[in-house]
Amino acid sequence: MTEPLPVLRAVDGGTAKLMPDVDRERAWLLTVDGAPQSYVDLDEPTHLEFEYARRLAHVVDCALGEGLPLGVVHLGGGALTLPRYVAATRPGSRQDVVEADRGLLALVAEHLPVPEPGPDGRGIHVHAADAREWLEEAPTGSADLVVGDVFGGSRVPAHLTSVEYAREVARVLRPGGQYAANLADGAPFTFLRSQLATFGAVFEELALIAEPAVLRGRRFGNLVLVASHVPVDTARLARLAAGDPFPARVEHGPALIRLTGGAPTVRDEDAVASPVPPDGAFGIG
Repeated sequence: MTEPLPVLRAVDGGTAKLMPDVDRERAWLLTVDGAPQSYVDLDEPTHLEFEYARRLAHVVDCALGEGLPLGVVHLGGGALTLPRYVAATRPGSRQDVVEADRGLLALVAEHLPVPEPGPDGRGIHVHAADAREWLEEAPTGSADLVVGDVFGGSRVPAHLTSVEYAREVARVLRPGGQYAANLADGAPFTFLRSQLATFGAVFEELALIAEPAVLRGRRFGNLVLVASHVPVDTARLARLAAGDPFPARVEHGPALIRLTGGAPTVRDEDAVASPVPPDGAFGIG
């Protein structure tokens, strides 16, 4: 059998590379300008290599009734790792994936395609658009879960960090829906604190999933923010996160209030992107 070869292509956001995993027959790692973006196993869509992807999947697992179809909006597409997971674990779900990088979408469609959505609208719908602009046009109360996983040059774009953006997320969610965002920060957590304050100004309930070393400020890393108008099942989230290869903690309530520490909310006019990761923070191997 011919061994799969790496694929290198210029995309809108830089140079994308698809590298086959030598240990898994149809698994691929996607990088853009050397930064890992997605990992996909075409034969096992529930295999999640990246820890932040596992944590986002835990939010999926805790949403509504176990195994029931969901309406999901994914802001940021990459190689569609989480949409594939939702399709496998929540059959019949309607998913909208919004990705601004058209070149990246073409690369993924060619080498890592997903099935076309059915005539009933269920399945994965991919949209080439800016995440915020698309969200502002989305119907009110149309999603059970909105996932924010947009990175430009390893940074969360500024226009996806403000209270105006948070209000758009809240508008699109159905009653009982949740927002889950993949963030990245390190001590002194200026960006993270601002996001806790901003989403806390719009949503009554917040939770944070992260490795203890990141929370203690020992290293820069990913943190998953969960926001909702209704209580989050933090006990189940904590059990799932504790069982990961790199166990994480779930913080909520008074612990998050202390972490926020009186940080101001972010508005569009003063929004900034998340901090530049230190060298090697998200490297490979």
